[in-house]
Amino acid sequence: MTRVLIVDDEPQIRRALRTSLQAHGYAVETAGTGAEGLERAVDAAPDLVFVDLGLPDLDGTEVITRLRTFSEVPVIVLSVRDQQADKVAALDAGADDYVTKPFAMEELLARLRATLRRSHPEEPAPPVQRYGDLEVDLRKRLVTLGGGPVHLTPTEYGLLEALVTNPGKLLTHQWLLRKVWGQGYGQESHYLRVYVRALRKKLGDAAAAPALILTEPGVGYRWIGTATG
Repeated sequence: MTRVLIVDDEPQIRRALRTSLQAHGYAVETAGTGAEGLERAVDAAPDLVFVDLGLPDLDGTEVITRLRTFSEVPVIVLSVRDQQADKVAALDAGADDYVTKPFAMEELLARLRATLRRSHPEEPAPPVQRYGDLEVDLRKRLVTLGGGPVHLTPTEYGLLEALVTNPGKLLTHQWLLRKVWGQGYGQESHYLRVYVRALRKKLGDAAAAPALILTEPGVGYRWIGTATG
């Protein structure tokens, strides 16, 4: 049975989440403070942790930072804070996803399932990734669309590779900049806007109705392409 730890200082939130998660077959542990949550994370060895940012003793971002010193357990933030800076700080501290309160339980459960899928050890990404008419050959660094070659710059290809090898995961601006441009970067989000726009155009992905690259405003991007074998 999958074990979930809820770290939230609101008793009604803990009760509601416990009831719903248990009804869907999850084992649930709860904690009302950051310190208690860290203790439970050690004792209960959960498979996933929900963390509120507004805890009475520690900021949730600090809880995530401390958690990451001893565990790679997936973390989903639950918070009323909807400012870009709060989301980026939590994700850069090591959170895997961020859900703003109030939230729909079905969406939360879907995010939980998606995060758990990504956290499970998997075989290395297949050398050829296919998404309908789009094919990305990671070994040869070749991209084709409808059977014809897509000419990408080295930076465009690096960005595409970072996205397709982290499907569904929210990749922050800072993470992408350091991954693609190098460790000396992190604040140049305008670079990303330019290159994502160019990449979308070459891949035929409309920003208004994306099928491949989803923008998380002010935070980062997700690869949402559906693999077709």
